[in-house]
Amino acid sequence: MKNLFKLFQKSNYRNLFLATLTSQMGSVIGMTAFMFYLLDRFSEQPAYATITELMYSLPTLAVFFLVGVLADKMDRQKIAANCDWISSILSIVLLGAVYIGWMPLIFTILFVRSAISKFFGPAETSLVQGVLSKDEYASAAGLNQMTQSMFNLFGSAIGAIIYWNLGLFGAIILDAVTFAASALFIRACKISEDVRLPNGAHKFKELKVKAVLVDFKAGMTYILGHKLLLTLISGFFFFGIVNGGLSVMPAFILKYKLAPETYEQIMVMLSIVFGIGILVGSVVASIVANKLKLRLMLVIGLIVSGSFIATQALVSEIYALFILNAIVALFLPFINIAIGGWLPSIVNPKMMGRVQGWISPLMMLSHSTTLGIIALTFQKSLTIEALFWIVGGCLTVVGVFFALLLPRFDEEDPDQAGEDVPIKETKEIEYA
Repeated sequence: MKNLFKLFQKSNYRNLFLATLTSQMGSVIGMTAFMFYLLDRFSEQPAYATITELMYSLPTLAVFFLVGVLADKMDRQKIAANCDWISSILSIVLLGAVYIGWMPLIFTILFVRSAISKFFGPAETSLVQGVLSKDEYASAAGLNQMTQSMFNLFGSAIGAIIYWNLGLFGAIILDAVTFAASALFIRACKISEDVRLPNGAHKFKELKVKAVLVDFKAGMTYILGHKLLLTLISGFFFFGIVNGGLSVMPAFILKYKLAPETYEQIMVMLSIVFGIGILVGSVVASIVANKLKLRLMLVIGLIVSGSFIATQALVSEIYALFILNAIVALFLPFINIAIGGWLPSIVNPKMMGRVQGWISPLMMLSHSTTLGIIALTFQKSLTIEALFWIVGGCLTVVGVFFALLLPRFDEEDPDQAGEDVPIKETKEIEYA
């Protein structure tokens, strides 16, 4: 805990941390309110709630080849700040679309805003890597996990309260404000040029299509040449399935099985319990990270979380759902902190954007596919019980897969090996 608070005293990291907090908190609140709005207004069409989730995830597949390259070639600080400013403006535009009430326009704006926000992650992650030392990565991952617990603890609850009292408009306005606040935090950072521009300065007009594609391919070559990194990233495909399912499963099991009349209120309580579990699990995992190997933490988190998610398929009482969710919440931070502390230490800073550029589309491909299948098959051929079996099974399978492969590759390719993996430069490309 002492290390966590020390880390937070660093002004650059503190501003980046607060930027992520405000940006994502607003998104969680807005998305929660939007889901309640759609379930209320279109209760006979649960596909709308799933389509909304798709509008947050599908854009990754449209811009995935650009986000990592831009984070490695352009000013990372400007990219992160501009993403927030544009997202704030689009939130205001979304207000008009909701007032008109035309769903295709609403979904289009959500799609575009989400596409812009996808450029934020790789740029912000690369900045964090640059302002911290390697022995601080695990502590930073712990703080990030605590941030996530804040989203789970307060985001859904605040989103529901704002929706009940101020309506969807209030939640969207809050979205716009938080995006703007995030941009101001990013602008307040004083980050050296070698962190903002690790590959030198480039102008946007210099990034021609051929150059972008070659840089994107260089990221793939780098990953393929790094067995440990490749093994870790392969698991992200299954994480996408899990994220896609978990984004709608709690609301669906409450509305369509356990509490059709009171699902909104119970969903708020469930999110609070889940958030408290994540917060406690984050503290425990942060302490454990200094005593256990990160690969062991990862495997434990995956297998335990997956087993208890699958068990929720058997639930017939609300209290049992609360207990199982609390257990899952305690062990999910083991996964996030292990990966968050491990990846930066094995990836060369010059390649972090392009590596992140491959992780996001891989996850979102499976995430979006999962949501698409749910939208088409839920309540027809796919039951809520089957959803929990599939999602829990995916986490457990990945845990076993990692348990078998990670020890061997970790010994062959120690933590610092990422810097020794050749980086394919793109000097053959004429940018001017």
